Amino acid sequence: MGKKQHQKDKLYLTTQEWQHEFGGHKNSQSKKRKVDFKRLPFSHCSLSLVPYTIPSCCPEGYLFDYETIINYLKDNKVNPCSGKKLSMKDIVKLNFTKDKKGNSIDPVKYKPFTENSTIACIPQSGNVYDLETIQELSFKTGWMKDPQTDVPFQKKDVIILQDPKSLEKFNIEGFLHVKNDEKKWQVIEEEKNISNKADYYLNSVSCEAQETLKELEKEFSTNKSLVSNSSIQVADKFNSANYSQGKVAAGFTSTACDPVTENKAAILDDDTVKYKLVTSNGYVKVLTNFGHLNIELYCKAAPKTCENFITHCSNGYYDNTIFHRLIKYSLIQGGDPTGTGKGGESIWGKPFKNEIGGDNGYIHNERGMLSMANKGGDCSNQSQFFITFRATPSLNGKHTVFGKVVGGMATLDAIENVGTDGETPTSVIKILSIDVIKNPFKEAEEQLQKDRFEMSEEGKAYIAEKNQTFKDLHSKIYTDDVGKYIDPKLYQNMKRKQDDTSPIEAAKKKKNIHSKPFSDFSSW
Repeated sequence: MGKKQHQKDKLYLTTQEWQHEFGGHKNSQSKKRKVDFKRLPFSHCSLSLVPYTIPSCCPEGYLFDYETIINYLKDNKVNPCSGKKLSMKDIVKLNFTKDKKGNSIDPVKYKPFTENSTIACIPQSGNVYDLETIQELSFKTGWMKDPQTDVPFQKKDVIILQDPKSLEKFNIEGFLHVKNDEKKWQVIEEEKNISNKADYYLNSVSCEAQETLKELEKEFSTNKSLVSNSSIQVADKFNSANYSQGKVAAGFTSTACDPVTENKAAILDDDTVKYKLVTSNGYVKVLTNFGHLNIELYCKAAPKTCENFITHCSNGYYDNTIFHRLIKYSLIQGGDPTGTGKGGESIWGKPFKNEIGGDNGYIHNERGMLSMANKGGDCSNQSQFFITFRATPSLNGKHTVFGKVVGGMATLDAIENVGTDGETPTSVIKILSIDVIKNPFKEAEEQLQKDRFEMSEEGKAYIAEKNQTFKDLHSKIYTDDVGKYIDPKLYQNMKRKQDDTSPIEAAKKKKNIHSKPFSDFSSW
């Protein structure tokens, strides 16, 4: 055993270990080379910088499109990348072997070429191999013939097309024709600026990582929007809940939460505040090609459903739509702009929950009941609705009843008598337009805005000024002496004007009109 066997077992990292083995600080030269390097893909032409059609190469190993390099060499007798002399006879056409997916592979081992493969070609045949194949079949055995065509070649004839240890010939910025072309140089600089951004490297991550990043981005944007919304909303008399936000308890219970020592009331969303002010029913008039239907909406019992329906009616969402489903002696269904029964969207852009039970005690117990169509479950309401032809107790507890036909029963009778093919009406039943007679939600929103304005400082000042009477207009007293209601500033201004009068003007005023001495009455 040598006495120096443990001399390398150190309790610290050397400079070389830190730089080369543990990804530490590299020297400035390697940094600069890494930043300035713009690699050309193996499948691209070194002259046109686009994928080649007919692959070819020169003795130095630069890859070109055959027609592009031939046309270039007609006027220039030098290599466009290195600047060395080059003639047309030096260009070698290459034969790549492809797999079913179109990827280049080694024709002997069927090994696909990657950025880390050492790729070589035999110029006598133009066949492209992995360098390991040529070494094992030719160099080691001494059989210096092409493995596919048996064309003889020498070891010095082999052209290295790609060496992962030496990629200088794939450095676009080192090409002579790029250095001499300002437009290409500008394009490369723009691509380098893009590659310096973090988003550029996300394209090379796996599919699973991309999906994870997308989910995290959605959560981040959602949390960001929630934070911004919560910072905008301010608790007032109308949206303050009778319970707290619970941050004090959370801060004492969990170390993950920030410590809070003051309880604040939770803030109710705008819809909840608005629905509390809705006390009356809404009314709409539906005009169809069979006549009109007057509908009463139970806005207090099913506020969210009624707001969705009445808003769609106001913005013309249901105009020129058809009733796509008619079940004899049961119901007629519509509200789908596509007319297929698979479309429709709520005003919030997502399905909303049923409003069954609680304040809503309405059921499908008679003819003309208006109810929401859904896909099953508790949260699948969109825009489709249906009207019953008679009591349908089987639908109770499954669909939200939010209105009733109170006028136009003759129109409903005519619609019921339309023939069907299965559940599809044989005649078109179309909603031409819908007029909103009364919208309690709009009234509640206006009332809420009015109440909030009256509670503000600006509103209080406006109300005080509006309610001011003549008795409230008291004269201002400036002094206790005579003329106590006269503003001293006005008196001072008047006196200043008198003092400003020039002596010449005063003399003119005092000058007698008759300048001649009095002698007789002839001038009278």
